Amino acid sequence: MVRHLTIETSGQGMREITREVEKILQGEGIQEGLCTLFLRHTSASLVVQENADPTARHDLERWLNRLVPEGDAFYSHDAEGPDDMPSHIKAALTASSLSIPISQGKLVLGTWQGIYLWEHRRRGAARELVLHLAR
Repeated sequence: MVRHLTIETSGQGMREITREVEKILQGEGIQEGLCTLFLRHTSASLVVQENADPTARHDLERWLNRLVPEGDAFYSHDAEGPDDMPSHIKAALTASSLSIPISQGKLVLGTWQGIYLWEHRRRGAARELVLHLAR
Protein backbone atom coordinates (compact mmCIF):
# COMPACT_ATOMS: atom_id res chain seq x y z
CA MET A 1 0.00 0.00 0.00
CA VAL A 2 1.13 3.52 -0.72
CA ARG A 3 0.65 6.48 1.60
CA HIS A 4 1.70 10.11 1.24
CA LEU A 5 3.19 12.40 3.85
CA THR A 6 3.90 16.12 3.58
CA ILE A 7 6.51 17.63 5.88
CA GLU A 8 6.90 21.40 6.23
CA THR A 9 10.50 22.51 6.73
CA SER A 10 11.59 25.89 7.99
CA GLY A 11 15.05 25.98 6.40
CA GLN A 12 18.33 24.08 6.31
CA GLY A 13 18.72 21.30 8.79
CA MET A 14 17.65 17.83 9.82
CA ARG A 15 14.07 17.31 10.97
CA GLU A 16 13.19 14.02 12.64
CA ILE A 17 10.13 12.43 11.04
CA THR A 18 10.18 9.04 12.78
CA ARG A 19 6.93 9.68 14.67
CA GLU A 20 5.07 10.79 11.54
CA VAL A 21 6.13 7.61 9.73
CA GLU A 22 5.28 5.42 12.75
CA LYS A 23 1.83 7.00 12.98
CA ILE A 24 1.07 6.02 9.38
CA LEU A 25 2.42 2.50 9.99
CA GLN A 26 0.27 2.01 13.11
CA GLY A 27 -2.87 2.84 11.14
CA GLU A 28 -2.19 0.06 8.62
CA GLY A 29 -1.90 -2.94 10.94
CA ILE A 30 1.19 -4.38 9.25
CA GLN A 31 3.06 -6.74 11.60
CA GLU A 32 5.91 -7.90 9.36
CA GLY A 33 7.15 -6.23 6.20
CA LEU A 34 9.09 -3.34 4.77
CA CYS A 35 8.61 0.42 4.83
CA THR A 36 10.16 2.22 1.89
CA LEU A 37 10.23 6.01 1.98
CA PHE A 38 10.85 8.08 -1.15
CA LEU A 39 11.36 11.84 -1.14
CA ARG A 40 10.01 13.55 -4.26
CA HIS A 41 12.55 16.39 -4.32
CA THR A 42 16.10 17.06 -5.52
CA SER A 43 17.17 19.60 -2.90
CA ALA A 44 16.47 17.63 0.28
CA SER A 45 17.24 14.09 1.41
CA LEU A 46 16.43 11.29 3.81
CA VAL A 47 18.83 9.79 6.34
CA VAL A 48 18.78 7.46 9.31
CA GLN A 49 20.87 9.09 11.99
CA GLU A 50 21.41 9.43 15.74
CA ASN A 51 18.42 10.91 17.54
CA ALA A 52 19.76 11.07 21.10
CA ASP A 53 22.37 13.84 21.01
CA PRO A 54 21.53 16.87 18.83
CA THR A 55 25.20 17.79 18.54
CA ALA A 56 25.64 14.85 16.15
CA ARG A 57 23.11 16.42 13.75
CA HIS A 58 24.69 19.86 14.09
CA ASP A 59 28.13 18.43 13.34
CA LEU A 60 26.81 16.63 10.26
CA GLU A 61 25.11 19.78 9.02
CA ARG A 62 28.24 21.89 9.50
CA TRP A 63 30.43 19.23 7.86
CA LEU A 64 28.19 18.99 4.77
CA ASN A 65 28.00 22.79 4.48
CA ARG A 66 31.80 22.93 4.59
CA LEU A 67 32.10 20.13 2.01
CA VAL A 68 29.59 21.79 -0.35
CA PRO A 69 29.81 25.56 0.24
CA GLU A 70 27.54 28.16 -1.27
CA GLY A 71 29.03 30.71 -3.63
CA ASP A 72 31.53 28.45 -5.39
CA ALA A 73 32.45 30.04 -8.74
CA PHE A 74 32.29 26.55 -10.29
CA TYR A 75 28.46 26.49 -10.05
CA SER A 76 26.39 27.76 -12.95
CA HIS A 77 22.97 26.53 -11.74
CA ASP A 78 21.71 29.29 -9.44
CA ALA A 79 18.19 29.94 -10.74
CA GLU A 80 16.75 29.89 -7.21
CA GLY A 81 19.62 31.55 -5.38
CA PRO A 82 23.08 30.77 -4.04
CA ASP A 83 21.89 27.64 -2.19
CA ASP A 84 20.38 26.14 -5.37
CA MET A 85 23.26 24.05 -6.74
CA PRO A 86 24.73 23.22 -3.32
CA SER A 87 21.35 21.79 -2.28
CA HIS A 88 21.32 19.48 -5.33
CA ILE A 89 24.87 18.29 -4.64
CA LYS A 90 24.04 17.61 -0.98
CA ALA A 91 20.98 15.61 -2.01
CA ALA A 92 23.08 13.62 -4.50
CA LEU A 93 25.61 12.78 -1.76
CA THR A 94 22.95 11.53 0.65
CA ALA A 95 19.73 9.62 -0.25
CA SER A 96 16.27 10.17 -1.68
CA SER A 97 14.92 6.85 -0.39
CA LEU A 98 15.21 4.55 2.63
CA SER A 99 14.00 1.04 3.35
CA ILE A 100 13.34 0.04 6.95
CA PRO A 101 12.12 -3.42 8.06
CA ILE A 102 8.88 -3.77 10.01
CA SER A 103 8.68 -6.36 12.78
CA GLN A 104 5.94 -6.82 15.39
CA GLY A 105 4.17 -3.79 13.93
CA LYS A 106 7.12 -1.42 14.47
CA LEU A 107 9.98 0.02 12.45
CA VAL A 108 13.16 -1.92 13.20
CA LEU A 109 15.40 1.01 14.09
CA GLY A 110 18.35 0.88 16.46
CA THR A 111 18.21 2.37 19.94
CA TRP A 112 19.70 5.70 18.89
CA GLN A 113 18.35 5.84 15.31
CA GLY A 114 15.72 8.14 13.87
CA ILE A 115 14.49 8.96 10.38
CA TYR A 116 15.34 12.48 9.25
CA LEU A 117 14.30 14.69 6.40
CA TRP A 118 17.39 16.78 5.68
CA GLU A 119 16.44 20.12 4.16
CA HIS A 120 19.27 21.58 2.10
CA ARG A 121 17.59 24.86 1.10
CA ARG A 122 17.79 27.96 3.28
CA ARG A 123 14.11 28.65 2.83
CA GLY A 124 11.56 26.16 4.02
CA ALA A 125 9.38 24.06 1.76
CA ALA A 126 6.54 21.55 1.80
CA ARG A 127 8.34 18.25 1.15
CA GLU A 128 6.38 15.32 -0.21
CA LEU A 129 7.22 11.75 0.77
CA VAL A 130 5.76 8.54 -0.57
CA LEU A 131 5.65 5.59 1.82
CA HIS A 132 5.31 2.11 0.40
CA LEU A 133 4.32 -0.36 3.07
CA ALA A 134 4.69 -4.01 2.05
CA ARG A 135 3.65 -7.08 4.00
